[in-house]
Amino acid sequence: MVKFATFETTVNQIYKTLGKPKESYNALQQTGVSFLGGYIAGIGCAVISHPADVMVSKLNADRQPGESGGKAMSRIYGNIGFKGLWNGLPVRIAMLELDISAITFKERLTRDSASGKPYLGGPVKVTVN
Repeated sequence: MVKFATFETTVNQIYKTLGKPKESYNALQQTGVSFLGGYIAGIGCAVISHPADVMVSKLNADRQPGESGGKAMSRIYGNIGFKGLWNGLPVRIAMLELDISAITFKERLTRDSASGKPYLGGPVKVTVN
């Protein structure tokens, strides 16, 4: 949800930083801005979800038989500490976000070429004949 919630704001900020309205850029440039906006929003998503993902992985791998979830989390956190919750974040960002952004980029290029107009964010109008 973080990625979707921050995507529009990120794209608008990129255009504000570039100093020209998005309509003054061609379709490929606008798609590139969408790609960058999605990548930045994805990094935010990874930063927010990574500590919980690490803890869930540790719980699945290291939970003792009969141990409650709360007790297991306390024990694991005692072993890895706050810093341990962030292990692997740079690799996750490099691998997963680049992969997700590439998929999103290809999807947008396909949609853009089919419609003839770049997707600039906001609601998509669907008509049924």
